[in-house]
Parts: sequence; structure tokens; C-alpha cells
Amino acid sequence: MRCFAARLIGVAGLLAAMLAPAYAQETTEAATEAAEVAMVAADAAAVAFTFNTFSFLVSGFLVMWMAAGFAMLEAGLVRSKNVAMQCLKNISLYSIAGIMFWVIGYNLMYMDVNGGYFGVPVPKDIPDPASETSGDYAAASDWFFQMVFCATAASIVSGTLAERIKLWPFLIFTAVLTGVLYPITGSWQWGGGWLAEMGFSDFAGSTLVHSVGGWAALAGAFLLGARKGKFTAEGGIHPLPGSSIPLATLGTFILWLGWFGFNGGSQLALNGFENASAISRIFVNTNLAAAAGVVAVIILTQIIYKKVDVTMALNGALAGLVSITAEPLTPSVPAALFIGAVGGVIVVIFVPLLDRMKIDDVVGAIPVHLIAGIWGTLVVPLTNSGTSYGTQIVGIVAIGAFTLVVSSIVWLALKYTVGIRASEEEESLGLDTSEVGVEAYPEFGVGSQRV
Repeated sequence: MRCFAARLIGVAGLLAAMLAPAYAQETTEAATEAAEVAMVAADAAAVAFTFNTFSFLVSGFLVMWMAAGFAMLEAGLVRSKNVAMQCLKNISLYSIAGIMFWVIGYNLMYMDVNGGYFGVPVPKDIPDPASETSGDYAAASDWFFQMVFCATAASIVSGTLAERIKLWPFLIFTAVLTGVLYPITGSWQWGGGWLAEMGFSDFAGSTLVHSVGGWAALAGAFLLGARKGKFTAEGGIHPLPGSSIPLATLGTFILWLGWFGFNGGSQLALNGFENASAISRIFVNTNLAAAAGVVAVIILTQIIYKKVDVTMALNGALAGLVSITAEPLTPSVPAALFIGAVGGVIVVIFVPLLDRMKIDDVVGAIPVHLIAGIWGTLVVPLTNSGTSYGTQIVGIVAIGAFTLVVSSIVWLALKYTVGIRASEEEESLGLDTSEVGVEAYPEFGVGSQRV
């Protein structure tokens, strides 16, 4: 019996010895396969991280370049004696917006909004992008992308109030707009606030960026008053032509280019077939909407005035761009053309309407950014079945009322403390002389040519 048991144990040991290498091989193969899967997943995450970060950075560069577009557009549409002032305002507002968005704006817009009305008003601690390798993109790339949007809202105000507003009151208002007003309304939707909970939709900011800037500009224009000589005592309108149509045209093309980053980057991702295809579609719709805005303007101005108005054509492109910004992804090509063309019609209707209302908008920013922004946001449900007209109207009215009321309070406070308007003599001399001290075109003797 003992002999049998010993033999049985020996056989078992022999079998175990024979099977051990096979088992070990299977274990090693499984471990290797698991490691390969983990490596592939890590590589895929790294690729997604890289592409998404790249998209944020390149799109941010393009939107930042829009600051140059606004500067050139305004420099071309103001008179020669105010060109240096507009250049100074544009580089200043971009710088102030960047600092204010860091100091308070980003966290107010995005941190712990949780369906409410604003986030946490504390400075944003920006992670080191070189060490931030978790998540879908580098955190600092997202911060940069959001910051340049904030600066865009302030650029809209600059052109409307040109040629008669003092520098420092404008810069103070810019700090309030970029640090507080824009982030609060932005938090309602993009920060996950109460409008987002309702289902409000504004893909890249027809209302959240452009109409906010437009409402702030309207409040300022109303309280500031018109330029001297713009409107006659008899109720007539005296045109005050700008200094350079070529500069204004260059500015428009720069803005058009920057808009591909504005709308395309708002997809918020580039990795994968779906995101890459979406951004490509957004580019096409964005371009066609702008083109339709131009064509609509040149046809209408030829019919109405028997001549094509080049400044309106430039603004027609911008109005088409603003109009498509609320939803550049879901429209078909005919829908994108329609949306952009209506933006052009808005320019032709509202530029002279503002003149009749004695509201002096030097560059036409109110029709382009405010009215076309409202139109673009309102028409989103036409192509996006996940939205409703009622919710869109609620968002438009809420954001408009808040921005108009608070902007008016800030402008009034500035008006009755430091003052917001240059004197008649300073306005006649030109703000390049009185506010900047450097003329844009000294070789032409602009300082001695008073309009």
C-alpha cells in the first residue's frame, strides 16, 4: 500500500514538473498581452492629449490674432487723428483682459458654478503644462483658449466708442467687463450654470461673447453721446469717413481668419475621426456664412443706394461670422448660407437705423455683434433639434438685461466720478494728441488738419 502511494505521488510530481513550463509560459504570455494593452491605451491617451492640447493652443493663437484684426479694422474706420488712440486701446485691453481673467475671471466663470450664477472669485492657479499630463488636454492650454475669448468681448466696445472716450475710463470699464461681467454671464452656460441646466445653447459665443460686448457698447454709446458734428441740429447725418479702407479690409480678413479658431476650437477636442470631421465641417460653415453676409450686403446696397458700400460689405462678413457662431456644426451648407446672409441684411438695416436714433457707433459693432449675435442665437433650433426657441429667448434676454443694466451702472459711475468723454477741444484736436501724445501719421501733418 505504501509502495502504491509512493508511486502515485511520484507520478503526480512528474506530471507537475512536465506541466509547469506550459503553465508558466501561459502566465507570461497573459502578462505580456496585458502590458501591451496597457501600453496601447497609454499611447492612445497620449495621442489624444497631444492633439487636444494642440487644438486649444493653435485655436487660441488664431483668436489672439483677432486682436490685431480689431485694431486694424478700428484704425481704418476712425479718422487719422484718432488712429494711435485706437491702437493703444486695443493692445491695452488685450493685456488687461489677460490679467483680469487670471486674477478673478476664470474661476468666476468655471469653478464650482454647479448650476448657479457664478463660480469662485479667487485667482486661478495655472498648472505647469510641462508637468500636467493627466486628463484630455493640458490645463493651461484650456485657460489660454478661454482667456482670448474674454479679450474679444472687450474689443467690441472699443470700436463703438471711438474718437470721443477718454483712455482711462475705458480701461477701467474693460477691467470690470473682462474680470466680472463677461465671466458671470459665461458661467451661466459654459461654466455649467443655470442656463446650461435649462438647455440653452451657444456653441462658440454669439451671445456669450459678441452680444455681451454689444450690450456693453450700446450702454456706453448711449451715455457717451455722439461725436461732435456727426448729427446736425436739423436732424441730418454728417458722415465722418475713416482714415484707411485698406487697413479696415485687412482687419476684416484677419478677423475672418481668426474666426476659424474661434468656432473650430470650440469643438474642444481634435482627437479621433468624429472631432476632426466636426472641426472641418465647422470651418466650412463658418467660411460660407461670412461669404453669404458679404454677398447679401453688396446686393442690397446696390439696390438701395445704387452703389456698393465697402464698409458695410466688411461688416457683412463679420455679421455673417457672428451669426453662425452660436451653432456652426449642425447646419447644412444651405442653412449656413441663409444664417450668414441674414447677418448681412441686419447690417444694411441697423446701421442707418442707429443713425436715425442718434446712436453713434463708429465701426458698426452694435449691428454686427449685438443684433447679429441675437439672431444667431435665436436661430439655433432651426438646425439643432436638441434646443428650443423658448430657452434660447430666455438666455438672450437674461444675458442682455444683466449686461445692459450692470454696464450702464458702471458707465454712470465713471461718468460722474472721473468723467468718460473728452472735451470738445480735445475731440477736435484728436485723441492722438490729447490722450496719447503720438500721432499715427505725423509725416502727413495730421495734427494740423482738424475735421
